Amino acid sequence: GILQHPDGTVLKQLQPPPRGPREQEFYNKVYDSDCCDSILLELREYLPKYFGVWSPPTAPNDTYLKLEDVTRKFNKPCIMDVKIGQKSYDPYASAEKIQQQVSKYPLMEEIGFLVLGMRVYHVSSDSYETQNQHYGRSLTKETVKDGISKFFHSGYCLRKDVVAASIQKVEKILEWFEGQTQLNFYASSLLFVYEGSCQATTVRLSDVTLAEKRRVPKGLLSGGDVLEYNNNIHVINSTENGKIEASVNKGLSKFYALHKKACSKRHHSQLSLKVENSEQDNVWKSSTCITQEHLNGNVLPQLEKVFYHMPAETKESANVEVRMIDFAHVFPSNTKDEGYIYGLKNLITVLQNILDN
Repeated sequence: GILQHPDGTVLKQLQPPPRGPREQEFYNKVYDSDCCDSILLELREYLPKYFGVWSPPTAPNDTYLKLEDVTRKFNKPCIMDVKIGQKSYDPYASAEKIQQQVSKYPLMEEIGFLVLGMRVYHVSSDSYETQNQHYGRSLTKETVKDGISKFFHSGYCLRKDVVAASIQKVEKILEWFEGQTQLNFYASSLLFVYEGSCQATTVRLSDVTLAEKRRVPKGLLSGGDVLEYNNNIHVINSTENGKIEASVNKGLSKFYALHKKACSKRHHSQLSLKVENSEQDNVWKSSTCITQEHLNGNVLPQLEKVFYHMPAETKESANVEVRMIDFAHVFPSNTKDEGYIYGLKNLITVLQNILDN
């Protein structure tokens, strides 16, 4: 497995030959201090940073790759591992190995990718949901979109801002593959990571924030209430009697109000928040609706966690990483890596369908 070094890097134990030495050789080539190949220099942008090899003092014969911990900057990291390519076996694989790999996921050649696992933080329950490779192998052409969309769901709603940012990053990797004929990748993966927790900030109203009107630190209201920032949808949390009300002053006391409105055809079972200020109306019309059942119990005081929708235009705002990992089967080539390209394009199509629908 992956171990953590005290300096904040991660340690991946070198696999037995030829896989381990091949992966080490790949990292050494890409991160060679004398490297002047523009293709390889650009490739560094899409990999974890490499810090050479490491061995524990008590076991000097055990070798580990020392790599950047891509998840370290996140508070509640949501992680998904997706194997890319039409073939999960390399050109030198035995017939037995080929049969073994094909039997694991027969649709790999047709779909071009396989979900190896995911770990998703749910704001609603303050807990993680984990899916392993058996979950990914159970997905079909018909269910793969819904299967992957689970990774982008906060427990209340779909994180469209994360989907949009992920598409943009995968497209950059696709551009690199379209422009290189040096390397072919087999059984390699993309690691997706995004921040699952809410980001606290303040909401602007006529260029003056509500918190500033109260003369309290940004992001905090009196009584310990937090002004949450949930992807352009802002709500003030008040725990008193389950009300949602901004008691900044009399003029703002009704700034946020619960109301029933037809957010969709099933309008009788849904709620949304409406800003009384007409200038904010367009923003709030695009807010995500939630079903009435989610509002039962004591969920109302936590509505700032519900509205997590962001317009697709603000792609750069989400805190998202997409990195290539696992290079035990990388080989020199003189042609484009059509299998990897095929998988990337299909994955982008699925992500775009999630975003559009």
